[in-house]
Amino acid sequence: MLSEIDVKNLEDLCRENRKNILKMVYNAQSGHIGGAMSSVELLTVLYHKCMKVCPKWTKSSDFNIRDRFVLSKGHASSVLYSILAQLGYFPKEELMTFRLFGSRLQGHPVPICPGIDVATGSLGQGLSIACGMAIGLRLDKNPAKVFCLMGDGELQEGSVWEAFMHCTHAKLDNIVAIIDRNRLQIDGCTENVKSLDNLADKIKAFNWDLIEINGHDINAIYSAIENAKKANSPVAILANTIKGKGVSFMENNAGWHGKAPNKVDFEKALAELE
Repeated sequence: MLSEIDVKNLEDLCRENRKNILKMVYNAQSGHIGGAMSSVELLTVLYHKCMKVCPKWTKSSDFNIRDRFVLSKGHASSVLYSILAQLGYFPKEELMTFRLFGSRLQGHPVPICPGIDVATGSLGQGLSIACGMAIGLRLDKNPAKVFCLMGDGELQEGSVWEAFMHCTHAKLDNIVAIIDRNRLQIDGCTENVKSLDNLADKIKAFNWDLIEINGHDINAIYSAIENAKKANSPVAILANTIKGKGVSFMENNAGWHGKAPNKVDFEKALAELE
């Protein structure tokens, strides 16, 4: 369990990340707020406390053994960019170039940006990429882990389940899938679009270890990831979250999946996050 000081520091970082997401999407008048907000705690804890990172992003020994991360739900890139800036991968001032022409911070992550290993955002493919990375690391006898953040809507893609199946077939103990279970996608509730429940049972049926948590509880996230790192099999962390978390009128509202706020909504949301 984390100390009270660690939790407070992480809460402050999460608040900063939510404000950055809001400012980036407002400035660009383009982006995906809802799913970025729901995964703030998950990625903040992962990057600041659990992953081996290499902010200098150089071809050094540290670079080689760093953990890998795949943002399968690539449309939530704003939260990842905010965290990379916090860690020093690039200046925080660059965040305001998000989604602008010529920026390294494209709407979906691309490797021209420091800290990004793979271009993502074509939903349903991230876990397959992470699976390939994990196999490659094992062949190289590299101790690094591979973490993959997935949206629940993309679990409606068949390729995801092929990847679940292959990870257990290959006995990969160096891969962790984190599922942002906010139950909303662009067309509405996941259960109305194409039902996923009982999702936990489905994942366990593919012989993955499963840990289900509150995806906004910092200590629960930390414990789940640390336990997953010690497992002898693939692990999925099913994180129950709230889409648009942190802004009252965005929470549990599918309309904020990919909508930029106007000036009134921006100022109202920013006031709630202060």
